[in-house]
Amino acid sequence: MTTDEPIMDAAPGTIEAGSDEAPARGIPHGVDVARALEAIFMVVDEPQSVVGLASAVGRPVKEVRAAIAELVADYDGLAVDGRPAGPRRGFELREVGGGWRIYVRSELDEVVRDFVHTQNPSKLSQAALETLAVIAYKQPISRGAIASIRAVKVDSVVRTLLGRGLITEAFTDSETGAIHYETTDLLLVQLGINSLDELPKISPLLDDGSEGFDDVR
Repeated sequence: MTTDEPIMDAAPGTIEAGSDEAPARGIPHGVDVARALEAIFMVVDEPQSVVGLASAVGRPVKEVRAAIAELVADYDGLAVDGRPAGPRRGFELREVGGGWRIYVRSELDEVVRDFVHTQNPSKLSQAALETLAVIAYKQPISRGAIASIRAVKVDSVVRTLLGRGLITEAFTDSETGAIHYETTDLLLVQLGINSLDELPKISPLLDDGSEGFDDVR
């Protein structure tokens, strides 16, 4: 969990990202901060805190907040002072759970969902099916918890399931910023069931240990 409290015992000469002065690392001077943040937002999968972004670009928190406000207005087709300045984008920069991330505008969700379904008629991979099963049985669940259960990275697989409309973002943890996922009604339709209560029970499929367990080293 990020905090605005200064970090003690820092190396001599270093400056914290939340201070009024920028640390030595980050984007070179002269590079537009808003454009640097925009590049970061294009590749992240989780909401990013202002303090974390300030550390990434090596700029004061106050300057990063101003750049975020500039991006929000830009995507909304407005100048920072609220006057019309350009076209309203099909995406927006939204604050969720104490962090910032780019999202499709809600009024365009159905358009994007229909496009993804049309462009991705192929069957799900084994990895996607396993990840979907974990979410179905453990929902709501975070990406980190899914990865812990499967013991592999699941970022791309989760994006695939989101794109197919089989899962959705349930909520964002206010402390950690981690997004928790749950299945959608589309999964029920695809499985031909009315509710998740009709999913097969896992317990009969598990080893009861009567013959002992393999020694895992």
